[in-house]
Amino acid sequence: MDKVSKTLCFDEPGTKNTDSVVQAVLDKIDETGIKTVIVASTTGKTAAQFGKALRNRARLIAVSWKTVSPENMKELKNFGVTMCNFENYLPLHEVGRDLIRNTFYTFGQGMKVCAEVALIAVDKGLISAGQDVIAVGGTGGGSDTAVVVKATSTADMLGPDTQKRLEIREIFAMPVKKKWWR
Repeated sequence: MDKVSKTLCFDEPGTKNTDSVVQAVLDKIDETGIKTVIVASTTGKTAAQFGKALRNRARLIAVSWKTVSPENMKELKNFGVTMCNFENYLPLHEVGRDLIRNTFYTFGQGMKVCAEVALIAVDKGLISAGQDVIAVGGTGGGSDTAVVVKATSTADMLGPDTQKRLEIREIFAMPVKKKWWR
């Protein structure tokens, strides 16, 4: 049976949408039963906001390309957040993947980030390939995009086995206006 789902469409991208995305994620957890959320969080601030809200409702993995301060890490630990710090590993920014990256950007920076954090979580062994998760990203800070994604590894993202490929299954929050960085 087909389902009808609510999608939040924000007029503008950015941090001001984070509270609404947190609520949308909580609603999607209730609707789908998905128990893993992956959120991009450079400093840990956005991850802490999700950690407070998701406490005991879902596993939260925060992905950051920078090292999060010890103070913020302590707060994240208190919320049970699994932190994935990586440096110099952005799979959609590797040579030969610029067309893939730019295609995601047409949906907004947050969509590219959602896909990338799901890939990183599988590549780093934090979740299993083929698992449905909620991925959350943003445009320059905070969160403005949220999707349900069948996660996979970067190697299988567009590989020959179509059963192992990345699938964006549902977009339930995103900005209408996009911000192009270049």
